[in-house]
Amino acid sequence: MRREFVIVSFVILAINAVSYFFFPWFLWSLVVFLPIIVIGTWDMLQDKHAILKNFPIAGHFRYWLEMIRPEINQYFIESNQDGVPFSREQRSLVYQRAKKQLDTLPFGTQGDVYSVGYEWVNHSLAAKHNKEKDYRVVIGSDDCKKPYSASIFNISAMSYGSLSKTAVLSLNAGAKIGGFAHNTGEGGISPYHLEHGGDLIWQIGTGYFGCRTSKGDFCEELFAKNSQQDSVKMIEIKLSQGAKPGHGGILPAAKVTEEISKIRNVPMGQDVLSPPGHKAFHSPMGLLEFVKKLRELSGGKPVGFKLCLGRRSEFLAICKAMVESGITPDFITVDGGEGGTGAAPLEFSNHIGCPLREAQIFVHNALVGFGVRDKIKLVVSGKVISGFDIISRIAVGADLCYSARGMMLALGCIQALRCNSNDCPSGVATQKARFYKGVVVADKKERVANYHKGTIHGVGEILGAMGLEDPSELKPYHLVRRVAFNEIRHYGELYEYLQKGDLLGDNIPDSYKDAYERAQVNSFAV
Repeated sequence: MRREFVIVSFVILAINAVSYFFFPWFLWSLVVFLPIIVIGTWDMLQDKHAILKNFPIAGHFRYWLEMIRPEINQYFIESNQDGVPFSREQRSLVYQRAKKQLDTLPFGTQGDVYSVGYEWVNHSLAAKHNKEKDYRVVIGSDDCKKPYSASIFNISAMSYGSLSKTAVLSLNAGAKIGGFAHNTGEGGISPYHLEHGGDLIWQIGTGYFGCRTSKGDFCEELFAKNSQQDSVKMIEIKLSQGAKPGHGGILPAAKVTEEISKIRNVPMGQDVLSPPGHKAFHSPMGLLEFVKKLRELSGGKPVGFKLCLGRRSEFLAICKAMVESGITPDFITVDGGEGGTGAAPLEFSNHIGCPLREAQIFVHNALVGFGVRDKIKLVVSGKVISGFDIISRIAVGADLCYSARGMMLALGCIQALRCNSNDCPSGVATQKARFYKGVVVADKKERVANYHKGTIHGVGEILGAMGLEDPSELKPYHLVRRVAFNEIRHYGELYEYLQKGDLLGDNIPDSYKDAYERAQVNSFAV
């Protein structure tokens, strides 16, 4: 290939040299051919890319095709049921609801209802017509002076920095319109979270952004100042996240603008890597004391923590500490190991952390078993897109849900899979003005609110079809799963469910006994 390129280049140059004396207009061909010759020569001389060295010019097509591979798959190859992490059918549902377009499906389901893993709920002959209702859950234990009435569907944790300022503005304005909560993510409270006055859940990560000293330690004074703002309704301590549990947050240097540097109190030109663990506490008992401290410093607002479930003994240790200390969080957020919007190493995204379904059922069971479930609300986050997703999560133990990627899709995200590169073409996950200016707040805030409203409406219609009026009536037996071609089971049969106090006596269930015995209130790593 290299020899052929040299011969062709020589012939082109020779023809143009001869043509200079006889046909001067041939010089215009150099406008096309000279750049090709220069690029090809550079390809042959460089030593970093074997494909370009062996196949000058032609090798560039390989990289170009690789770059647009997600778009080729999405627009020309995938069926409505294909596509990961969300199918075209799921994405279309969000787009249609956000734009208040027709969101019904013609000609029956395109899914295979006989495939293993297919799930559904059974309807009732005593179906009800539920009136429009914004289903809400009150969060706040007896120790909480300012409980919060939260929607069952809220914006999950996504930081300013990971998202553009126009995306944050649109999400918060949409939350204000729709009356639901907006989780700040661990990047701190930016001016864009406050501009429209939407309800905030302030997430405190291991980097303590917004409440940190210059050395990266937790600062009580800054926390008290920021947490007592009217917009902040709850505080969430981030222990780990589904995208990369045990790793800590990542904000690439390319996304660290001067403004973000000031908001987070971090240096420019470097990746912002949150520590994998907290400095403010080092044990289950320390975590609960930190919860108590934040509740007091915030003036009595609900305080909880978020985690992707890892070692079962560690969560049981937290539950033991709750019983021993009498301190309970107001809520616990369970993030699925299937990941979310956060940039993550492949190994962490694919193989670390418990998937949401198993995680939320275990956490629910543990809280019930230790007799504290009625004091703590359970929030779940992980691939929540539709009304059925919310129904299925609540049926197996949750009280309310977060959605991150669903809300991004409502903003106009096209699932280009470039969230970690700062080149998001839709302007949602980038700090490049030429992209994020495409997110017009006046339009996108309405779409976020529309999507929330349409999804809550879907929840109401499903409940009505089931003969129910409120999500609190949902039980595990309402959700059915195909486990084989000719075998189905409801979730009450698929999973073990504990009774209140089962983990307080001497007769610990066998499936919990080993983890229970290893759980220590003064240490996580046992």
